[in-house]
Amino acid sequence: MPIDRDYIARNDEQRARLRALVGRCSDADLARSMPAGWTVASVLAHAAFWDERIGVLIERWRSRGVVPLPEDPVDVEWINDAVKSMLLAIPPRAAANLAVEIADRVDALVAALPDEWVERIVAANVITLVRADHRREHLDEIEALVG
Repeated sequence: MPIDRDYIARNDEQRARLRALVGRCSDADLARSMPAGWTVASVLAHAAFWDERIGVLIERWRSRGVVPLPEDPVDVEWINDAVKSMLLAIPPRAAANLAVEIADRVDALVAALPDEWVERIVAANVITLVRADHRREHLDEIEALVG
């Protein structure tokens, strides 16, 4: 049975959207407030954090055999709360550029995975190779604010 790699095109589409948004946002746009005390830039850094998490988990699994634990929604909430102040401390342009850099790297990693690893990751259901959905959610929010 062929491996479903539709996640690659979906990731590419949302990464291109992210790159375009970062390219057209002014520094003032990136510093704009969003709900719950976030800013546009910190939301982009938040997306980058969760992308980076996937990259780290895959690399640890592949290199050290450390199988990730399933994501718990309760953990996601407190992790977001815990990193929020640090993400807000990153200069807005640096946060936005970091989001693009990490998306580029993680998307390349998940696109290049051998079939054996895609099968293993999908079967374990502890890592999502589809980075596009999380990015889309936040890009929709940001675009509604900044246009």
